[in-house]
Amino acid sequence: MDKLKFLLAVLVLGGAVFGFYHFGEESMLYRVIGMLAALGIATAIMLQTVVGQQAWGFLGDARTEARKVVWPSRKDTVQTTLMVLAMAILCAILLWLFDSFLSWAVSYLTGAGG
Repeated sequence: MDKLKFLLAVLVLGGAVFGFYHFGEESMLYRVIGMLAALGIATAIMLQTVVGQQAWGFLGDARTEARKVVWPSRKDTVQTTLMVLAMAILCAILLWLFDSFLSWAVSYLTGAGG
């Protein structure tokens, strides 16, 4: 029975895509509303399957876990961002100095530089 529901949901989505392009001369608003309605219908059909119910349960569990996360404050976020930026600039300067030294050394050793 689940396979039949999957097939029906796919057919609804396929029909929606076909209708979206078939009625290309109609207003985009109506076509998008039709597509969203078909998506809602297909989702409702999919939720009636065992896999759909498992997916819905998984999404509920993920939402619960996301609520448990302790998010950093704005102050912590800004401080961390500034530290990362400062370290990136410091690394860039050190790499530039190292590259400049190596360029000078190669030029000196090969006699290409003055």
